[in-house]
Amino acid sequence: MLEIKVLGTGCPKCKRVEQVARDAVAAAGVDAAVTKVTDMGAIMAYPILGTPGLVINEKVVSAGRIPEVAEVTTWIMNALASQ
Repeated sequence: MLEIKVLGTGCPKCKRVEQVARDAVAAAGVDAAVTKVTDMGAIMAYPILGTPGLVINEKVVSAGRIPEVAEVTTWIMNALASQ
Protein backbone atom coordinates (compact mmCIF):
# COMPACT_ATOMS: atom_id res chain seq x y z
CA MET A 1 0.00 0.00 0.00
CA LEU A 2 1.24 3.48 -0.86
CA GLU A 3 1.58 6.14 1.78
CA ILE A 4 0.69 9.62 0.56
CA LYS A 5 1.10 12.66 2.80
CA VAL A 6 -0.19 16.16 2.21
CA LEU A 7 2.00 18.67 4.03
CA GLY A 8 0.29 21.90 5.04
CA THR A 9 -1.45 23.83 7.75
CA GLY A 10 -4.96 23.45 6.38
CA CYS A 11 -5.12 26.40 3.98
CA PRO A 12 -7.37 26.19 0.89
CA LYS A 13 -4.41 25.20 -1.33
CA CYS A 14 -3.49 22.39 1.06
CA LYS A 15 -7.07 21.13 1.00
CA ARG A 16 -7.05 21.25 -2.80
CA VAL A 17 -3.83 19.19 -2.95
CA GLU A 18 -5.44 16.63 -0.65
CA GLN A 19 -8.45 16.39 -2.99
CA VAL A 20 -6.18 16.08 -6.04
CA ALA A 21 -4.28 13.26 -4.29
CA ARG A 22 -7.52 11.45 -3.43
CA ASP A 23 -8.78 11.88 -7.01
CA ALA A 24 -5.50 10.50 -8.38
CA VAL A 25 -5.68 7.48 -6.08
CA ALA A 26 -9.22 6.80 -7.29
CA ALA A 27 -8.21 7.29 -10.94
CA ALA A 28 -5.26 4.90 -10.55
CA GLY A 29 -7.39 2.37 -8.69
CA VAL A 30 -4.66 1.68 -6.15
CA ASP A 31 -4.62 1.00 -2.43
CA ALA A 32 -3.19 4.09 -0.75
CA ALA A 33 -3.47 5.90 2.55
CA VAL A 34 -3.77 9.67 2.18
CA THR A 35 -2.97 11.56 5.36
CA LYS A 36 -2.65 15.23 6.23
CA VAL A 37 0.42 16.45 8.11
CA THR A 38 -0.37 19.76 9.80
CA ASP A 39 2.28 19.84 12.53
CA MET A 40 4.87 22.42 11.55
CA GLY A 41 7.71 20.43 13.12
CA ALA A 42 6.76 17.35 11.11
CA ILE A 43 6.43 19.41 7.92
CA MET A 44 9.86 20.96 8.45
CA ALA A 45 11.38 17.46 8.58
CA TYR A 46 10.87 17.32 4.80
CA PRO A 47 13.06 19.26 2.35
CA ILE A 48 10.41 21.70 1.13
CA LEU A 49 10.52 25.48 1.04
CA GLY A 50 6.77 26.06 0.95
CA THR A 51 3.45 24.35 1.41
CA PRO A 52 1.45 22.61 0.22
CA GLY A 53 3.71 19.63 -0.14
CA LEU A 54 3.00 16.16 -1.44
CA VAL A 55 4.98 13.10 -0.33
CA ILE A 56 4.60 9.60 -1.77
CA ASN A 57 6.31 6.79 0.15
CA GLU A 58 8.49 9.36 1.96
CA LYS A 59 9.67 10.98 -1.30
CA VAL A 60 8.75 14.64 -1.84
CA VAL A 61 7.16 14.90 -5.29
CA SER A 62 5.70 18.40 -5.13
CA ALA A 63 6.02 21.54 -3.01
CA GLY A 64 4.60 25.02 -3.13
CA ARG A 65 2.03 24.38 -5.86
CA ILE A 66 -1.11 22.44 -6.73
CA PRO A 67 -0.28 19.59 -9.11
CA GLU A 68 -2.72 18.25 -11.68
CA VAL A 69 -4.48 14.92 -11.08
CA ALA A 70 -2.66 13.44 -14.10
CA GLU A 71 0.72 14.40 -12.61
CA VAL A 72 -0.10 12.82 -9.28
CA THR A 73 -1.41 9.69 -11.01
CA THR A 74 1.94 9.39 -12.82
CA TRP A 75 3.85 9.81 -9.56
CA ILE A 76 1.68 7.13 -7.96
CA MET A 77 2.32 4.69 -10.81
CA ASN A 78 6.08 5.43 -10.64
CA ALA A 79 6.07 4.80 -6.88
CA LEU A 80 4.31 1.48 -7.40
CA ALA A 81 6.81 0.46 -10.08
CA SER A 82 9.73 1.16 -7.74
CA GLN A 83 8.37 -0.87 -4.82
